Amino acid sequence: MADKPDLLQRPRRFYRAAAAGPIDGGFAVLLDGRTPKSPARSPLVLPTLALAQLVAAEWDAQVEVIDSTAMPATRLAFTAIDRIRETRAEVAGEVAAYAGSDLLCYWADHPTPLVERQKRDWGALLDWARAELDVHLTPASGVIHTAQSPAALASVEALALTLDDFTLAGVAYGAGLFGSTVLALALRAGRVTGRKALDLSRLEEIFQAQTWGQDAEAVARAEALAVEAQVLERWFAALRR
Repeated sequence: MADKPDLLQRPRRFYRAAAAGPIDGGFAVLLDGRTPKSPARSPLVLPTLALAQLVAAEWDAQVEVIDSTAMPATRLAFTAIDRIRETRAEVAGEVAAYAGSDLLCYWADHPTPLVERQKRDWGALLDWARAELDVHLTPASGVIHTAQSPAALASVEALALTLDDFTLAGVAYGAGLFGSTVLALALRAGRVTGRKALDLSRLEEIFQAQTWGQDAEAVARAEALAVEAQVLERWFAALRR
């Protein structure tokens, strides 16, 4: 049987074993003992053994071809290695920009059960961000953009700049995935799980599904996003180890 066209564009698996091991300055992914390179030709070296093992497991899971779309931790590692170290200020600004329109700050004005759920669940995380991170974001009702204070956004940007490259890559990715910097930071801190963070970002969608019924396409989309959210959870946990 002929290969499918998309498979022909993907590199074939060229190694027998994928593992992780120590190397000067960190822990490398090892393909038959050799370290693969990033798109910018930097070695795939991670700061913790647990993170290197997480990435190596994705390489080991490849069968006939290397499917990068099924390797979210590897893609995030390449981002940290190739992009973050060169553009830290820019990425910190992106994290602050997500905070400027943070999903958790836009509460519905009706129906009452949804509003109560948002105030309880989203409000608790906004309170946590104020108490633990000194990030003071102000919620509002409705969907019209409400500007956050320059001081609040400066606080988020300063916090982002204190993070190492791999943590910053994860927070920036999570902010985009959830539409919320606060959710990304809460996941990084272990305050919520990846699935919980995704569910909180989909609170209104989940409420509507519970009220009117499930949509098959929405369910499939949510499950695909859940995979990435759970990988991000493991990413942060591996960094902590």
